Amino acid sequence: MKPIRYLLFCLVLISWQLKAQKQDTIYISTSLGTMKAVFYDDVPRHRSMYTERIKYEAFDGTLFFRVVPNFIIQGGSPDSRNAAPGERVGQGSNQFLLKPEFRPAHFARKGAIAAPRQPDSMNPEKESDCSQFFIVKGRVYTGGYLDSLEMQRNNPLKNAWWAVNYTPHKAEMDSLRKADPRQFNQRLRSYRAEMDSALRSNPQALFFSEEQRAILTTLGGELSLDMQYTFFAEVVEGLEVIDKIAALKTDAYERPLQDVVIHSVRIK
Repeated sequence: MKPIRYLLFCLVLISWQLKAQKQDTIYISTSLGTMKAVFYDDVPRHRSMYTERIKYEAFDGTLFFRVVPNFIIQGGSPDSRNAAPGERVGQGSNQFLLKPEFRPAHFARKGAIAAPRQPDSMNPEKESDCSQFFIVKGRVYTGGYLDSLEMQRNNPLKNAWWAVNYTPHKAEMDSLRKADPRQFNQRLRSYRAEMDSALRSNPQALFFSEEQRAILTTLGGELSLDMQYTFFAEVVEGLEVIDKIAALKTDAYERPLQDVVIHSVRIK
């Protein structure tokens, strides 16, 4: 691991500890251990909904009923409480639907907690089903893979900008390159700086921050979930519990063969 990335990773861990000290902590007590999490402040509807659900002990006695290796663990559905072994559960409820609160800053890092939802074909507005929740397990990415994703997304945008802003002046620039190479290089750098600035302000562009890279290349995450589900909290202690649950063998419905009971969820 590069020194700067390791330093950023350490700072992230310290940040998580400070969050747990400064904010109310969510204690998720399970049959395989306890996780501690904190709410995000900028998703007020989801925070309020889940706070009320926790207040009324809505998740107590339910199961982590769905495990997808290197992806997520999902729990809390009302129909999982006292479910018979092998019974298919996780239908959720339409009583606790919310409009999404997508936030680019909350990416699907390991330990991020989100509200599930029905597929787009049934739920085009991407409404959250707050009767349950899932926690990201994800996988560890390489820096090269993240670089490739950025290039895959950004290169077509660069080419489009270049076609509009540079190509009309190409003949002039070709002549300048022969007549005055120094001025040519200065103008070329200017074009590239303008393109970079335009790209940075383009919402369709993709740039991973150093913090994101530090987390995704050490703890991991699941990029396909970003901006598709509302993340309302994150685990700050007990990530090893996620690993224990994610390692369980499952049946054809992705339910663990060994029940993982959520004894209680409390805010303190």
